[in-house]
Amino acid sequence: MITQAHFFQKLKPFIPGYTSLAVEVSEALQVSLDSAYRRIRGEKLLDFEELNRICSTFKISLDEFFSLNSNAILFHGNPQRYQKDGMKNWLEDVFKELKFLNGHEKRHVYFLIKELSPFHHFYHPVLASFKFFFWWKSIFPNEELGREKFSLDKNYLLSHEDYIKNIVRTYTHIPSTEIWNKDALNTTLRQIESYQEMGWMESKEVTTRVYASVLDVIDHIEKMATKGKKTLLGQMPTSDSADFTLYLNEIISGDNTIMAEIGDTKITYLNHSVLYFLGSRNPTFNESMFQTMEHLIKKSTLLSASGEKERTRVFNKFRNKVQSKIDAI
Repeated sequence: MITQAHFFQKLKPFIPGYTSLAVEVSEALQVSLDSAYRRIRGEKLLDFEELNRICSTFKISLDEFFSLNSNAILFHGNPQRYQKDGMKNWLEDVFKELKFLNGHEKRHVYFLIKELSPFHHFYHPVLASFKFFFWWKSIFPNEELGREKFSLDKNYLLSHEDYIKNIVRTYTHIPSTEIWNKDALNTTLRQIESYQEMGWMESKEVTTRVYASVLDVIDHIEKMATKGKKTLLGQMPTSDSADFTLYLNEIISGDNTIMAEIGDTKITYLNHSVLYFLGSRNPTFNESMFQTMEHLIKKSTLLSASGEKERTRVFNKFRNKVQSKIDAI
């Protein structure tokens, strides 16, 4: 028999370690902590409106909870918002989700990489600045840029630098496994090259500096793979550095899918509309996705920790690809 108390117990995996179920329920229902505890223990029954609020807050589906026969899969996330504050909203969403994942003692994130992730772009101030310039000019509407060219003298991160620092720091504290493909750099390199060809780079020297920042990030990722630990750019691993496992799959091109394990719960995040993600906690869907991930890992080459020869070969190829762009300027 499914009871209300049992229902609330099922919510516990979705609560970050820095808070409690009672606090989250209290905030979701706008009731006192005592009232929240009474509902959690089943002493006070939830009404339909309260049940709706909890499902909305915790991004859960009642048909999944009651194991109803349904082919529907519930996803949570914000729709694309390419308006003036879109970048700020997107960064807030990313940081909020990373903070949620990092709030669990048992946590691990898997990335099926199609292109260099924003977390890697954010490692280097020059690369991050260019990426923001690209987003402002080609994705988010920013009429103020007009015909402006990318310059190293201007801060295109605007007021978002604290968000970026918090995102990178939080990311480095979450153990992760990444599956790359040989074309992982292509999108970033194509964006730099296209902006140079369209005359949106201030000079060839600026373009060279941006390519050089990509080389710095490649070197940094190789160092993380060598140590098997995450660090900030230019820093050495510490006792609390998160594990970093890197694979290369030369057959399959990823799709920027992210999968997370928190405790005994799994979440899959699917990429859409260039930057945005939709997440699902559907158990059946996630088990299928994780089986696919495990299969891809078995068919991939380990580059981190022990695979020195193969790691050197792969990262030299990445560096040569960037250097060829520099030589062609």
